Amino acid sequence: MKSFSARLMVDLRYLRALSRRFRSTLLLAAVIFGMGPLLFQWRFVGPGGDRISYGEALHHVYFLLFGQPSLPYVSDWLVESLNILIPPISIALVVDGVVRFAYLFFARHKNDKEWVTVVSETMKGHVVVCGAGRVGYRVVTQLREMGKDVVVVEKREDATFVSALRDENVPLLIDDTRSPLCLPRTHVKRASAIVCATDDDLANLNIALDARRLNPGIRVVIRLFDDDLGAKVRDTFKAEALSSSSLAAPAMALAALDPRLVHSFRIGKHLMVVSLFVVRDGLPGLNVSQVRDRFGGLALSLIRGAEETLHPHGDVVFQPGDQVTIQASYPEYCILRAFTGEAEAPAYADHDNFLMPGYRPTG
Repeated sequence: MKSFSARLMVDLRYLRALSRRFRSTLLLAAVIFGMGPLLFQWRFVGPGGDRISYGEALHHVYFLLFGQPSLPYVSDWLVESLNILIPPISIALVVDGVVRFAYLFFARHKNDKEWVTVVSETMKGHVVVCGAGRVGYRVVTQLREMGKDVVVVEKREDATFVSALRDENVPLLIDDTRSPLCLPRTHVKRASAIVCATDDDLANLNIALDARRLNPGIRVVIRLFDDDLGAKVRDTFKAEALSSSSLAAPAMALAALDPRLVHSFRIGKHLMVVSLFVVRDGLPGLNVSQVRDRFGGLALSLIRGAEETLHPHGDVVFQPGDQVTIQASYPEYCILRAFTGEAEAPAYADHDNFLMPGYRPTG
Protein backbone atom coordinates (compact mmCIF):
# COMPACT_ATOMS: atom_id res chain seq x y z
CA MET A 1 0.00 0.00 0.00
CA LYS A 2 1.27 3.46 -0.85
CA SER A 3 1.71 5.88 2.01
CA PHE A 4 -0.48 8.98 2.24
CA SER A 5 2.41 11.25 1.18
CA ALA A 6 3.12 9.05 -1.86
CA ARG A 7 -0.55 9.10 -2.91
CA LEU A 8 -0.61 12.88 -2.40
CA MET A 9 2.42 13.31 -4.65
CA VAL A 10 0.76 11.17 -7.34
CA ASP A 11 -2.41 13.28 -7.11
CA LEU A 12 -0.42 16.51 -7.37
CA ARG A 13 1.48 15.23 -10.42
CA TYR A 14 -1.81 14.20 -11.99
CA LEU A 15 -3.35 17.60 -11.25
CA ARG A 16 -0.34 19.31 -12.81
CA ALA A 17 -0.67 17.17 -15.97
CA LEU A 18 -4.37 18.02 -16.16
CA SER A 19 -3.56 21.71 -15.76
CA ARG A 20 -1.16 21.53 -18.71
CA ARG A 21 -3.77 19.76 -20.83
CA PHE A 22 -6.48 22.33 -19.95
CA ARG A 23 -4.25 25.41 -19.89
CA SER A 24 -6.34 27.17 -22.58
CA THR A 25 -9.51 26.54 -20.55
CA LEU A 26 -7.87 27.78 -17.36
CA LEU A 27 -6.55 30.86 -19.18
CA LEU A 28 -10.02 31.67 -20.54
CA ALA A 29 -11.54 31.27 -17.06
CA ALA A 30 -8.88 33.60 -15.63
CA VAL A 31 -9.67 36.22 -18.29
CA ILE A 32 -13.44 36.03 -17.69
CA PHE A 33 -13.30 36.15 -13.89
CA GLY A 34 -10.25 38.42 -13.71
CA MET A 35 -10.84 41.01 -16.44
CA GLY A 36 -14.65 40.83 -16.63
CA PRO A 37 -15.40 42.27 -13.16
CA LEU A 38 -12.81 45.02 -13.67
CA LEU A 39 -14.41 46.08 -16.96
CA PHE A 40 -17.89 46.11 -15.40
CA GLN A 41 -16.61 48.10 -12.42
CA TRP A 42 -14.96 50.58 -14.78
CA ARG A 43 -17.88 51.17 -17.22
CA PHE A 44 -21.08 50.36 -15.34
CA VAL A 45 -22.89 53.35 -13.91
CA GLY A 46 -26.29 52.81 -12.30
CA PRO A 47 -29.44 54.91 -12.90
CA GLY A 48 -28.57 57.06 -9.90
CA GLY A 49 -25.00 57.59 -11.06
CA ASP A 50 -23.64 55.11 -8.52
CA ARG A 51 -20.71 52.86 -9.39
CA ILE A 52 -20.63 49.23 -8.37
CA SER A 53 -18.08 47.50 -6.20
CA TYR A 54 -15.74 44.75 -7.43
CA GLY A 55 -17.78 42.19 -5.48
CA GLU A 56 -21.00 43.23 -7.25
CA ALA A 57 -19.22 43.04 -10.61
CA LEU A 58 -17.87 39.55 -9.82
CA HIS A 59 -21.36 38.47 -8.71
CA HIS A 60 -22.78 39.72 -12.02
CA VAL A 61 -20.12 37.84 -14.09
CA TYR A 62 -20.79 34.63 -12.15
CA PHE A 63 -24.52 34.71 -12.89
CA LEU A 64 -23.86 35.61 -16.53
CA LEU A 65 -22.36 32.10 -16.79
CA PHE A 66 -25.94 30.82 -16.51
CA GLY A 67 -27.54 33.62 -18.59
CA GLN A 68 -28.93 35.37 -15.51
CA PRO A 69 -27.57 38.96 -15.29
CA SER A 70 -27.85 40.53 -11.85
CA LEU A 71 -27.33 44.18 -12.92
CA PRO A 72 -29.93 46.36 -14.69
CA TYR A 73 -29.66 47.42 -18.32
CA VAL A 74 -27.50 50.46 -19.01
CA SER A 75 -26.80 52.19 -22.29
CA ASP A 76 -23.11 51.36 -22.66
CA TRP A 77 -21.78 49.44 -25.64
CA LEU A 78 -18.96 47.71 -23.71
CA VAL A 79 -21.22 46.61 -20.85
CA GLU A 80 -23.86 45.23 -23.20
CA SER A 81 -21.22 43.56 -25.37
CA LEU A 82 -19.93 41.74 -22.27
CA ASN A 83 -23.52 40.81 -21.30
CA ILE A 84 -24.00 39.24 -24.73
CA LEU A 85 -20.60 37.55 -25.17
CA ILE A 86 -19.94 36.13 -21.72
CA PRO A 87 -22.90 33.65 -21.59
CA PRO A 88 -22.07 31.63 -24.78
CA ILE A 89 -18.34 31.72 -24.05
CA SER A 90 -19.02 30.57 -20.51
CA ILE A 91 -21.22 27.69 -21.69
CA ALA A 92 -18.36 26.45 -23.89
CA LEU A 93 -15.99 26.91 -20.95
CA VAL A 94 -18.18 24.91 -18.57
CA VAL A 95 -19.14 22.13 -20.99
CA ASP A 96 -15.81 21.55 -22.71
CA GLY A 97 -13.50 22.52 -19.90
CA VAL A 98 -14.83 22.19 -16.39
CA VAL A 99 -16.92 19.07 -16.99
CA ARG A 100 -14.11 17.21 -18.78
CA PHE A 101 -11.58 18.37 -16.21
CA ALA A 102 -13.73 17.11 -13.33
CA TYR A 103 -14.45 13.84 -15.12
CA LEU A 104 -10.78 13.11 -15.73
CA PHE A 105 -9.81 14.06 -12.18
CA PHE A 106 -12.47 12.09 -10.30
CA ALA A 107 -13.37 9.22 -12.65
CA ARG A 108 -9.92 7.62 -12.85
CA HIS A 109 -11.27 4.07 -12.73
CA LYS A 110 -12.80 4.48 -16.19
CA ASN A 111 -9.42 3.88 -17.87
CA ASP A 112 -10.40 5.55 -21.13
CA LYS A 113 -7.75 6.70 -23.61
CA GLU A 114 -7.70 10.31 -22.49
CA TRP A 115 -7.35 9.34 -18.82
CA VAL A 116 -4.45 6.98 -19.60
CA THR A 117 -2.79 9.71 -21.66
CA VAL A 118 -2.98 12.17 -18.77
CA VAL A 119 -1.69 9.61 -16.25
CA SER A 120 1.20 8.70 -18.55
CA GLU A 121 2.19 12.35 -18.79
CA THR A 122 2.78 12.37 -15.03
CA MET A 123 5.38 9.61 -15.37
CA LYS A 124 9.08 9.71 -16.19
CA GLY A 125 11.32 6.67 -16.46
CA HIS A 126 8.33 4.32 -16.46
CA VAL A 127 8.03 1.02 -18.33
CA VAL A 128 5.54 0.42 -21.13
CA VAL A 129 4.32 -3.19 -21.33
CA CYS A 130 2.53 -4.22 -24.54
CA GLY A 131 0.32 -7.26 -24.04
CA ALA A 132 -1.94 -8.16 -21.12
CA GLY A 133 -1.62 -11.93 -21.44
CA ARG A 134 0.07 -14.22 -18.93
CA VAL A 135 3.58 -13.06 -19.74
CA GLY A 136 2.66 -9.38 -19.78
CA TYR A 137 0.76 -9.64 -16.50
CA ARG A 138 3.67 -11.35 -14.75
CA VAL A 139 6.08 -8.72 -16.08
CA VAL A 140 3.81 -5.96 -14.75
CA THR A 141 3.50 -7.67 -11.36
CA GLN A 142 7.28 -8.01 -11.07
CA LEU A 143 7.93 -4.41 -12.09
CA ARG A 144 5.37 -3.04 -9.62
CA GLU A 145 6.89 -5.13 -6.82
CA MET A 146 10.17 -3.35 -7.61
CA GLY A 147 8.43 0.03 -7.34
CA LYS A 148 8.38 0.92 -11.06
CA ASP A 149 5.57 2.88 -12.71
CA VAL A 150 3.97 0.85 -15.50
CA VAL A 151 1.62 1.60 -18.39
CA VAL A 152 0.03 -1.39 -20.17
CA VAL A 153 -1.19 -1.50 -23.77
CA GLU A 154 -3.58 -4.23 -24.90
CA LYS A 155 -5.44 -4.59 -28.16
CA ARG A 156 -8.41 -6.64 -26.92
CA GLU A 157 -10.86 -5.62 -24.22
CA ASP A 158 -11.47 -9.31 -23.40
CA ALA A 159 -7.80 -10.21 -22.92
CA THR A 160 -7.07 -12.58 -20.04
CA PHE A 161 -5.76 -10.16 -17.42
CA VAL A 162 -7.44 -6.88 -18.37
CA SER A 163 -9.86 -7.05 -15.44
CA ALA A 164 -7.12 -7.98 -12.99
CA LEU A 165 -4.95 -5.05 -14.07
CA ARG A 166 -7.85 -2.63 -13.72
CA ASP A 167 -8.63 -3.98 -10.26
CA GLU A 168 -5.02 -3.22 -9.34
CA ASN A 169 -5.36 0.36 -10.72
CA VAL A 170 -2.71 -0.15 -13.38
CA PRO A 171 -3.07 2.37 -16.26
CA LEU A 172 -4.35 0.22 -19.13
CA LEU A 173 -4.74 1.50 -22.67
CA ILE A 174 -7.04 -0.50 -24.94
CA ASP A 175 -5.73 0.39 -28.38
CA ASP A 176 -4.22 -1.10 -31.51
CA THR A 177 -0.43 -0.86 -31.32
CA ARG A 178 -0.38 -0.24 -35.08
CA SER A 179 -2.15 3.07 -34.53
CA PRO A 180 0.25 6.04 -34.83
CA LEU A 181 -1.29 7.55 -31.67
CA CYS A 182 -1.00 4.44 -29.49
CA LEU A 183 2.56 4.69 -28.16
CA PRO A 184 2.51 8.50 -27.82
CA ARG A 185 -0.47 8.08 -25.47
CA THR A 186 1.81 6.07 -23.14
CA HIS A 187 4.32 8.95 -23.04
CA VAL A 188 6.93 6.58 -24.46
CA LYS A 189 9.27 9.53 -25.12
CA ARG A 190 9.97 9.71 -21.37
CA ALA A 191 9.84 5.95 -20.70
CA SER A 192 12.97 4.08 -19.65
CA ALA A 193 12.00 0.76 -21.27
CA ILE A 194 9.35 -1.02 -23.32
CA VAL A 195 8.48 -4.71 -23.08
CA CYS A 196 6.88 -6.16 -26.22
CA ALA A 197 5.06 -9.20 -24.85
CA THR A 198 2.20 -9.85 -27.27
CA ASP A 199 1.80 -13.29 -28.87
CA ASP A 200 2.59 -11.94 -32.36
CA ASP A 201 6.25 -11.71 -33.41
CA LEU A 202 5.55 -9.19 -36.18
CA ALA A 203 3.52 -6.96 -33.86
CA ASN A 204 6.30 -7.05 -31.27
CA LEU A 205 8.87 -6.03 -33.89
CA ASN A 206 6.66 -3.17 -35.09
CA ILE A 207 6.18 -1.93 -31.52
CA ALA A 208 9.93 -2.05 -30.89
CA LEU A 209 10.74 -0.10 -34.06
CA ASP A 210 8.09 2.54 -33.33
CA ALA A 211 9.34 2.92 -29.76
CA ARG A 212 12.94 3.37 -30.93
CA ARG A 213 11.80 5.97 -33.46
CA LEU A 214 10.02 7.98 -30.77
CA ASN A 215 12.69 7.43 -28.10
CA PRO A 216 16.09 6.39 -29.50
CA GLY A 217 17.51 5.74 -26.03
CA ILE A 218 14.75 3.45 -24.77
CA ARG A 219 15.61 -0.09 -23.66
CA VAL A 220 13.68 -2.63 -25.70
CA VAL A 221 12.79 -6.16 -24.59
CA ILE A 222 11.01 -8.31 -27.18
CA ARG A 223 9.25 -11.61 -26.74
CA LEU A 224 9.77 -13.73 -29.87
CA PHE A 225 8.71 -17.29 -30.57
CA ASP A 226 11.25 -17.73 -33.37
CA ASP A 227 14.73 -18.35 -31.89
CA ASP A 228 16.54 -17.55 -35.16
CA LEU A 229 14.65 -14.29 -35.50
CA GLY A 230 15.47 -13.46 -31.91
CA ALA A 231 19.21 -13.79 -32.52
CA LYS A 232 19.02 -11.51 -35.58
CA VAL A 233 16.98 -8.89 -33.74
CA ARG A 234 19.39 -8.97 -30.81
CA ASP A 235 22.42 -8.35 -33.04
CA THR A 236 20.84 -5.89 -35.48
CA PHE A 237 18.66 -3.69 -33.27
CA LYS A 238 20.62 -3.98 -30.00
CA ALA A 239 17.44 -5.12 -28.26
CA GLU A 240 16.97 -7.90 -25.74
CA ALA A 241 15.03 -10.56 -27.66
CA LEU A 242 13.78 -13.46 -25.54
CA SER A 243 11.91 -16.54 -26.68
CA SER A 244 9.73 -18.61 -24.41
CA SER A 245 11.35 -21.80 -25.61
CA SER A 246 14.91 -20.64 -24.92
CA LEU A 247 13.95 -19.49 -21.42
CA ALA A 248 11.93 -22.57 -20.55
CA ALA A 249 14.19 -25.23 -22.07
CA PRO A 250 16.97 -25.20 -19.41
CA ALA A 251 14.46 -25.11 -16.54
CA MET A 252 12.39 -27.97 -17.97
CA ALA A 253 15.43 -30.11 -18.77
CA LEU A 254 16.96 -29.66 -15.32
CA ALA A 255 13.60 -30.19 -13.58
CA ALA A 256 13.41 -33.54 -15.33
CA LEU A 257 16.87 -34.44 -13.99
CA ASP A 258 16.78 -32.99 -10.49
CA PRO A 259 13.72 -31.59 -8.67
CA ARG A 260 15.99 -29.96 -6.08
CA LEU A 261 16.86 -27.22 -8.58
CA VAL A 262 14.64 -24.19 -8.06
CA HIS A 263 16.02 -21.95 -10.81
CA SER A 264 18.43 -21.99 -13.76
CA PHE A 265 19.83 -19.44 -16.18
CA ARG A 266 22.77 -18.95 -18.52
CA ILE A 267 25.72 -16.60 -18.26
CA GLY A 268 27.41 -16.81 -21.62
CA LYS A 269 28.17 -20.50 -22.14
CA HIS A 270 27.77 -21.37 -18.47
CA LEU A 271 24.58 -22.99 -17.15
CA MET A 272 23.95 -21.65 -13.65
CA VAL A 273 21.60 -23.31 -11.16
CA VAL A 274 20.09 -22.41 -7.80
CA SER A 275 19.29 -25.15 -5.30
CA LEU A 276 18.25 -25.51 -1.67
CA PHE A 277 20.61 -27.57 0.51
CA VAL A 278 19.75 -28.96 3.92
CA VAL A 279 23.01 -29.14 5.88
CA ARG A 280 23.62 -32.79 6.79
CA ASP A 281 26.83 -34.53 5.71
CA GLY A 282 29.96 -32.70 4.62
CA LEU A 283 28.78 -29.13 5.05
CA PRO A 284 28.65 -28.91 8.90
CA GLY A 285 31.80 -27.17 10.11
CA LEU A 286 32.47 -25.40 6.79
CA ASN A 287 31.83 -21.72 6.50
CA VAL A 288 30.31 -19.76 3.62
CA SER A 289 33.68 -18.67 2.22
CA GLN A 290 35.05 -22.23 2.20
CA VAL A 291 32.08 -23.51 0.20
CA ARG A 292 32.57 -20.68 -2.28
CA ASP A 293 36.33 -21.23 -2.65
CA ARG A 294 36.23 -25.06 -2.81
CA PHE A 295 33.06 -25.58 -4.85
CA GLY A 296 32.23 -22.22 -6.44
CA GLY A 297 28.92 -22.13 -4.59
CA LEU A 298 27.54 -18.72 -3.58
CA ALA A 299 25.27 -18.76 -0.52
CA LEU A 300 22.25 -16.62 -1.35
CA SER A 301 20.29 -17.17 1.86
CA LEU A 302 20.53 -19.10 5.11
CA ILE A 303 17.61 -20.24 7.24
CA ARG A 304 18.49 -21.23 10.80
CA GLY A 305 15.49 -21.95 12.97
CA ALA A 306 12.98 -19.14 12.47
CA GLU A 307 15.59 -16.65 11.24
CA GLU A 308 16.47 -16.09 7.57
CA THR A 309 19.60 -14.22 6.47
CA LEU A 310 20.14 -13.00 2.92
CA HIS A 311 23.76 -13.11 1.69
CA PRO A 312 25.25 -14.59 4.88
CA HIS A 313 28.72 -13.36 5.80
CA GLY A 314 31.70 -15.41 4.68
CA ASP A 315 32.69 -16.50 8.21
CA VAL A 316 29.25 -17.95 9.05
CA VAL A 317 29.71 -21.67 9.86
CA PHE A 318 27.07 -24.12 8.65
CA GLN A 319 25.31 -26.15 11.34
CA PRO A 320 23.27 -29.36 10.95
CA GLY A 321 19.69 -28.55 10.02
CA ASP A 322 20.48 -25.23 8.33
CA GLN A 323 18.75 -24.61 5.01
CA VAL A 324 21.00 -22.75 2.58
CA THR A 325 20.20 -21.64 -0.96
CA ILE A 326 23.30 -21.95 -3.13
CA GLN A 327 24.02 -20.73 -6.65
CA ALA A 328 26.69 -22.44 -8.74
CA SER A 329 27.42 -23.64 -12.24
CA TYR A 330 25.82 -27.01 -12.98
CA PRO A 331 29.12 -28.99 -12.88
CA GLU A 332 30.07 -27.34 -9.58
CA TYR A 333 26.61 -28.09 -8.23
CA CYS A 334 27.04 -31.80 -9.07
CA ILE A 335 30.41 -31.89 -7.29
CA LEU A 336 28.90 -30.20 -4.22
CA ARG A 337 25.98 -32.64 -4.13
CA ALA A 338 28.42 -35.55 -4.34
CA PHE A 339 30.43 -34.05 -1.47
CA THR A 340 27.28 -33.94 0.71
CA GLY A 341 26.43 -37.54 -0.12
CA GLU A 342 23.39 -36.60 -2.23
CA ALA A 343 24.70 -37.15 -5.75
CA GLU A 344 21.52 -38.95 -6.80
CA ALA A 345 18.41 -36.85 -7.25
CA PRO A 346 15.44 -37.98 -5.12
CA ALA A 347 12.82 -40.18 -6.70
CA TYR A 348 9.37 -38.72 -7.25
CA ALA A 349 8.07 -40.49 -4.15
CA ASP A 350 10.79 -38.78 -2.08
CA HIS A 351 10.34 -35.32 -3.59
CA ASP A 352 8.27 -33.98 -0.69
CA ASN A 353 10.62 -35.49 1.90
CA PHE A 354 14.10 -34.46 0.83
CA LEU A 355 14.02 -31.42 3.15
CA MET A 356 13.35 -33.61 6.19
CA PRO A 357 16.26 -33.88 8.64
CA GLY A 358 16.71 -37.65 8.27
CA TYR A 359 16.26 -37.83 4.51
CA ARG A 360 18.51 -40.07 2.40
CA PRO A 361 17.91 -40.67 -1.33
CA THR A 362 16.44 -44.09 -2.09
CA GLY A 363 17.94 -46.45 -4.63
